Amino acid sequence: MDQLFLKSVPILELIEKAGFEAYFVGGSVRDYILGSPINDVDIATSATPQEIKRIFPKTADIGIDHGTVLVIADSGTYEITTFRTESDYSDFRRPDSVQFVRSLTEDLQRRDFTMNAMAMDKSGNIIDPFNGRHDLAEKRIITVGNPHERFHEDALRMMRALRFVSQLDFELDQESFDSLKENAQIISEIAVERILVEFEKLLTGINKKRAFSLLLESGLYQYLPQFSSKKDHLGKLLNLPLHQLKATEIWSIIMVHTSDQDMEEALRAWKLPLKTIRNVQRIIQLVKKEPSFENSTIDVFQAGQGITVQAAKVKAALTGGNVTDAEENAHHRYNELIIKDMSDLAVKGTDLLIWHQEKPGPWVKEYLEIILKAVLNKELRNDKEEIKRWLEKCNLS
Repeated sequence: MDQLFLKSVPILELIEKAGFEAYFVGGSVRDYILGSPINDVDIATSATPQEIKRIFPKTADIGIDHGTVLVIADSGTYEITTFRTESDYSDFRRPDSVQFVRSLTEDLQRRDFTMNAMAMDKSGNIIDPFNGRHDLAEKRIITVGNPHERFHEDALRMMRALRFVSQLDFELDQESFDSLKENAQIISEIAVERILVEFEKLLTGINKKRAFSLLLESGLYQYLPQFSSKKDHLGKLLNLPLHQLKATEIWSIIMVHTSDQDMEEALRAWKLPLKTIRNVQRIIQLVKKEPSFENSTIDVFQAGQGITVQAAKVKAALTGGNVTDAEENAHHRYNELIIKDMSDLAVKGTDLLIWHQEKPGPWVKEYLEIILKAVLNKELRNDKEEIKRWLEKCNLS
């Protein structure tokens, strides 16, 4: 058993000692069976929130109305959720009400996909009432029971299905996919922030091209921000080496293909972080630059290593170039720079003020930029005295 499970076993034992059932559930059990890294564990129990609070001296109510209590122990913090069933989902996201139950099977039955509807006891025995282990072996994503009901309970599950196609390199069950197509429009009821989380995970998966293909084939794309009339534009991504690109790079390509309006507005509609928006804008600016930024030391310097490499990969992907070669060449160009930061320049603004005996002004920045360009282009050695002589010779001192 994984060390993270072993560390958590005493929590299960304390709950069982008090006369209740307790199991590891959900994604951690799935990942354990797959042999994937496990980052955290979820615990489900027959004990009610109040009963859990009587067992453990230190707790916090983080979702007690829905049965979740945070237990604070010496070994860490644990989210413990009571077995429950759920009522209708009028907002396609949260149950209108929940009912606590004592049955593990009833609790697992409310979960999204069979591979996530398994539990494991403290000894490592798997409880699998919906054949999730078989579906994992078959690499299939299948809803627990009726897919229409599961998607109407939480419409985000449709995006999660495609995310798992990408992350796990699994196939989506035909019945589940047909239901996804039929119910695609209800994704509009979900907050953009929640959709973004799943979409970005999709963009980082090992089979993002297959997931993206299903996104288009299902029609789900129509209800995502800024994508409604962009099927043909988005379809162009399927011809690109997406497996070699990271999320920010794919966002840049999406914007190149789909943004016929203000790019920042399109990115903000997705509620992307401002840093990501600025990075995408800078990448596209470099990609579109003529002559090519790749031959300009000042462009590479100003962009920095990260943006330079990303822009080179995006440009290669868009123009049919070799992405791996482009990435290696970009690293090489950056590493060849004489200096990597303005602080590395041998001359400071204060030196110019002393040499010129003039008041500060825009001229200081202009002179530093002239010196920087000369140093980067190897026209001038990055040496303070040599720079001073060069300025005098150029009549700039």
